[in-house]
Amino acid sequence: MTENSTPEYRLEMRGVVKTFPGVKALDNAQLKLRPGAVHALVGENGAGKSTLMKCMFGIYKMDAGEIYYDGKPVQITDPLNALKLGIAMVHQELQPIPERSVAENIYVGRYPMKKALGFIPMVDHGKMNGDTAALLKSVSMSFDPKQKLGALSVSQMQSVEIAKAVSADCRVLILDEPTSSLTTHEVESLFKIIMDLKSKGVSIVYISHKMDEILRISDEVTIMRDGQYIGTWPSTELTINTIITRMVGRELAQIYPKRRNLPGETVFEVNGFTSANPRSFKDVSFTLRKGEILGVGGLVGAQRTELMEGIFGIRSHASGSVFYNGEEIRINRPQDAIRKHIALLTEDRRATGIFGVLSVADNVSVASLDQYLQFRVMLNDKKIAALVRDNINRLSIKTPSNKTLIQSLSGGNQQKVLFSRWLANDPEILILDEPTRGIDVGAKSEIYNIIAELAAQDKSIIMISSEMGELLGMSDRIMVMCEGRLTGIVEGTDATQERIMELATQFM
Repeated sequence: MTENSTPEYRLEMRGVVKTFPGVKALDNAQLKLRPGAVHALVGENGAGKSTLMKCMFGIYKMDAGEIYYDGKPVQITDPLNALKLGIAMVHQELQPIPERSVAENIYVGRYPMKKALGFIPMVDHGKMNGDTAALLKSVSMSFDPKQKLGALSVSQMQSVEIAKAVSADCRVLILDEPTSSLTTHEVESLFKIIMDLKSKGVSIVYISHKMDEILRISDEVTIMRDGQYIGTWPSTELTINTIITRMVGRELAQIYPKRRNLPGETVFEVNGFTSANPRSFKDVSFTLRKGEILGVGGLVGAQRTELMEGIFGIRSHASGSVFYNGEEIRINRPQDAIRKHIALLTEDRRATGIFGVLSVADNVSVASLDQYLQFRVMLNDKKIAALVRDNINRLSIKTPSNKTLIQSLSGGNQQKVLFSRWLANDPEILILDEPTRGIDVGAKSEIYNIIAELAAQDKSIIMISSEMGELLGMSDRIMVMCEGRLTGIVEGTDATQERIMELATQFM
């Protein structure tokens, strides 16, 4: 490259090494981003994708390696330094400030300022709200800049995070699982934004487990495995099967397992369940059989999560009844559900699932500690250790030790820890809300096998999913909701994408 020539790559990472206690997260990893290109970064959970991006963004300090920006070596010491270079990142796990407005969340750390009385610096809310309104309009988002972020859904908050990254006028944009919580319409809007940024010369790193999206949106694909660089290929030379094979190092001929469950008699019945919130679920009735996997489909806003949280006692309900083994039960709080051997795996594992600052062992055992009390005052540490060890082995959880902080594990292994937490209570009914959200195909296959095995053991499972293939591939029956109402229940053998979408769009 001559002094005045344009470098081939906007950003290069060479020989990156990053080690955490007990695990080598990156081992000679590399990445090369061309200007005006979408570069997909794929690999199983734990492959090192997010770690590599956090090194690029200055969240982690590399143990070894080099970063070149426009052909020149740079040191990225922290996220503010990265932003000044023109690198922005939308993280997989959202970190919103729910009590502040949409505009304040977008401009946090870089508020437009003005001076009152000629010398007192203060935030220029008028300019900030005006700039936010213009920004949101430019990316086809219709949020009120003054609205509290906490009033939005998870998918809407993800959209605001994307708008925030666009507002930084970046030259490199990292999108880590950007569509994990988005509706189909929101995904299309995001793709339009990506194409617009691409046309302006922005380099985009796109991390996703959704193979169809990767092949549709990317120009190049880099594959990682176990913290190491496997290779980079033009997306036109790849298929879903070749990506998966190179990603996991083996063929995944059957993602959805052959099931051995035989649904039996009705064990759980919900009648006329109606939320205390008039805008939520209303008059929902359904049954669940022993050993059955009951899928729950619907679009974002269908109130599926709200219904299941109401049944579990997290949300209040105005009317309706619940029967367990033919006997009416009253669930006013989660403890009541747990005592009836009902478990709930929540949708957002980071916000409402894991205890990030606690160990794997603590996260596995926390819901069943009352079973291991000695003399009602002391915990039996040996029995708890055995419980944790058995569950780690049972679900093949990859962790350096049971004392490792859960927040350092991959998303798939965090999800298996949450499964272990509830299995330690030996539940009869498991409510799984988006059980494979944000995890890779290899980990998904493992989760599907766990679910199928539990059903074969006569556990009854309710599985909310926004992935059509997952619903069709795993469910014995599928109940579909729209705007808080149950619009139909379809036998798994009769279910089609068209039929489910028809029921999911039966608006009043």
